[in-house]
Amino acid sequence: MKVNTLKSDKVNIITLGCSKNLVDSEEILTQLRGNQIEAEHEKEESEANIIIVNTCGFIDLAKKESVDTILHYAEQKKQGVIEKLYVTGCLSQRYKDDLEKEIPEVDAFFGTMDLPALLARFEADYKHELLGQRNISTPQHFAYLKISEGCNRTCAFCAIPLMRGKHRSQPIENLVEEAKGLARIGVKEINLIAQELTYYGLDLYKRRALPELLDALSEVEGIEWIRLHYAYPTKFPREIFDAMVKNDSVCNYLDIPLQHASNDVLNRMRRQITVEETRDLLDYARAVVPQLALRTTVLVGFPGETEEEFEELCSFVEEQRFDRLGVFKYSHEENTLAHALEDDVPPEIKEERAQLIMEIQRGINWEKNQRLVGTTQRMLVDRYESNHFVGRTYRDSHEVDNEVKVRADKHFLRVGDFTMVNIVDADDFNLYAEPLST
Repeated sequence: MKVNTLKSDKVNIITLGCSKNLVDSEEILTQLRGNQIEAEHEKEESEANIIIVNTCGFIDLAKKESVDTILHYAEQKKQGVIEKLYVTGCLSQRYKDDLEKEIPEVDAFFGTMDLPALLARFEADYKHELLGQRNISTPQHFAYLKISEGCNRTCAFCAIPLMRGKHRSQPIENLVEEAKGLARIGVKEINLIAQELTYYGLDLYKRRALPELLDALSEVEGIEWIRLHYAYPTKFPREIFDAMVKNDSVCNYLDIPLQHASNDVLNRMRRQITVEETRDLLDYARAVVPQLALRTTVLVGFPGETEEEFEELCSFVEEQRFDRLGVFKYSHEENTLAHALEDDVPPEIKEERAQLIMEIQRGINWEKNQRLVGTTQRMLVDRYESNHFVGRTYRDSHEVDNEVKVRADKHFLRVGDFTMVNIVDADDFNLYAEPLST
């Protein structure tokens, strides 16, 4: 089938990977539209003749998904369904030379910091005046706010610095302007994201300035929830907890990936923290913010992880009783510090350990959710689905955490609204509720 080349160009952006990639795609979308180029994000049955694939290169599964997606659109280009195919993002940054050789159908590959070069393909310029006018692809009531790019940490397992470069903070005034723009279009919840939140400000202000940023964002009218993601525990600026207490709009929620709880494994991972220091930080956080919801991520199957070391991790998870927890299985990534080690934990053992950790957490989730039955909670309504209005409490981030469900055949709620609900039932990962009034 031959494409009708007389039609004006239309671009469809496909996003893979994390929320940071999603923000990058939203910026591409905003810049294209700001240059009067018709563009859309992940439009099904799109009539676009140009595709931009924003890739992830974090671990093996993510890389495979990215390559498969590129190949899918490369085949569409061969068949004449689309005219041009551009690839950007982390995989493109990391493997550009190899990809150019293997997939010649792609018109151009761009790295994570090559937005001006990508725009140049459309004879478009980067417009700084679009700050605060981002086109979001999330539901209108919440959005992500990327406060920095890159990472200066040296975790042995992580390839992010290879793809995203060194840490670079966005100025507070720019972030406040962006938040105001989001509020103007109806955003009520902003999720602060970065590879490492606590490093924020060290490059610009020569100090850890996240508490100051939280104070400034809390002044933005219309933003009712500010949520913190991806905080590194080493040298954690404890003033962040004071900012939570001080500012009502800062959720009592912290995503703090700890990765492990064996000192030997943490040392091999180059995490620069001990289990004892971690425990002290968590104790302090809970003392200052008693209603704090803690989310963490752990990594199983790191090179050399013994049964005893894994048991230490299990015991720590049982002891700390995190509100939310996710598990990654170690992926042996070239050019990382850990690649020099032998990937000696078999895949089936990694899977078994990941499942065991989640079984422990499932029990913790159930117990914590049962304690919420009979309480009143504030819920942000995210969507209507399967005859339920589905939302979240402050304890829960979009897509990765628990949800609250209200029966739509009995009650009407408006998506994007906050409402008070009574929790009437619960299971491992869901709360069931009835609104106080409808």
